[in-house]
Amino acid sequence: MLYDVPLFPLGTVLFPGGLLPLRIFETRYMDMAKICLKNETPFAVCLIASGRETGQPAIPHEIGTLARIMDWDMPQLGVLNVSCRGEQRFRILTHRFETSGLQRADIEFMDLGASQPLASHQQFLGDLLARVIDHLDEGKPLQPHRLDDADWVGYRLAELLPITPASRQQLLEMSDAADRLDLIHDILEDKGLLKA
Repeated sequence: MLYDVPLFPLGTVLFPGGLLPLRIFETRYMDMAKICLKNETPFAVCLIASGRETGQPAIPHEIGTLARIMDWDMPQLGVLNVSCRGEQRFRILTHRFETSGLQRADIEFMDLGASQPLASHQQFLGDLLARVIDHLDEGKPLQPHRLDDADWVGYRLAELLPITPASRQQLLEMSDAADRLDLIHDILEDKGLLKA
């Protein structure tokens, strides 16, 4: 089944279950956020493949995550601060531009299977994530913390690792949670963040 959603290309990657604070000031995105709030509908967040966040519409990667606005505030006229939560991953099938510059896309959802538990050889990544969360002063993942869920652990580590947006996008695009965790293990090893 296809869904028609507004697109918000950004210089960051949103993962399912992740938090995304946004400061919105461009008219096309202000209008989009107002409609999403009024209708209680999500919008689509994609990493920018080419272009920039402001000005001319950017070209997005084809895989992204739906975002739902949880909270909002307007500290000054013309500026909207929103807090969003990542929902399902999706793939863009087609996209088009409205006269306002806002992009819309027909998408299909990618997360159709049940979550899988951490494999025994990857349990240490759940333990590592628990320690990292304990040391965070702000930006802690939303509850519940599912430290035994391979997707949840992989997504949270992908958010927290000091890696490029392109590497985050690669992790988002992976469909197998165990493969994602194996790649995260390799990244941690390459960066010298794992004890020998």
